[in-house]
This record gives sequence, structure tokens and C-alpha cells, in this order.
Amino acid sequence: MPGSKSPNGLYAARKLKQKRKKFRWSDIYYRKKMLGLDIKTDPLEGAPMARGIVLEKVGIESRQPNSAVRKCVRVQLLKNGKVVTAFVPGDGGLNYIDEHDEVIIEGIGGPEGKAYGDLPGVRYKVIKVNGVSLKAILEGKKQKPMR
Repeated sequence: MPGSKSPNGLYAARKLKQKRKKFRWSDIYYRKKMLGLDIKTDPLEGAPMARGIVLEKVGIESRQPNSAVRKCVRVQLLKNGKVVTAFVPGDGGLNYIDEHDEVIIEGIGGPEGKAYGDLPGVRYKVIKVNGVSLKAILEGKKQKPMR
């Protein structure tokens, strides 16, 4: 084939494979996967959940067009000491969380590794406080244990 940039012929398979492999590096998702960038930059280090200690309670203003102060907590992870912001779901959920409580956080959903909904820079949510599910505490089924 005149004018074709691809090698062709009986013994061209190796060259075609090498060429395809080389061009895959321009794909951002392939590059991230091969270099392990998603796990290197992830505070949870690829795990689905992580334990941490509450450092402070913060209110974060939601993005336009919404107007609200979302209740969040700053959490220091036990496994690597990194500090992340986690959303506290539920009506009055923040009232059951004190500083120095042990919480378990998980990803909030939404685009992987990005913030969720109208919360700028918040990628995690609290699911347990001192070993008890936050949902059970909010429904009044369980008491929060004192540490």
C-alpha cells in the first residue's frame, strides 16, 4: 500500500504490536493506570474505606446555584497521617460527632477522585462514629459510645 505509514507484509506483526503499544501512552487513562497515579495520589491508598480521627468541624458553603452550609469534618487518617475533609450526611449528623472521635470514611460517589455535587473539594463521607453506624445513631436505634 503506497503512502501507508503502517508496516505491512508477512513479518510485520511484531512492529505493528510495538507501534500500538507506543501510541497507547497518549491515552490519559492508560497512562494513569500504568504509572499507578490514581493510587499514589489517593489518600486512602486504593482502599474502599479508612479510619481516622476528627480534628475539627467545618461548615463548607455549597457551590452555585445552591446556597447552604454543608456540615463537614477534617479527618486525619490513621494509616498515613494525611488530612482530608469528609461530609457528614443526615439531618443533625454533626451533633453526634465530637473532636477526637474515631470515624470511618468512604468515597462519596460522583466522578472518581473528584468532588461530589455542590461540595467543593470534598471527596469523602463519614459512615461510622466510634465503631457505630452514623445512620443507626440518626435513626435513634443506637447510642454513640464514649471513648
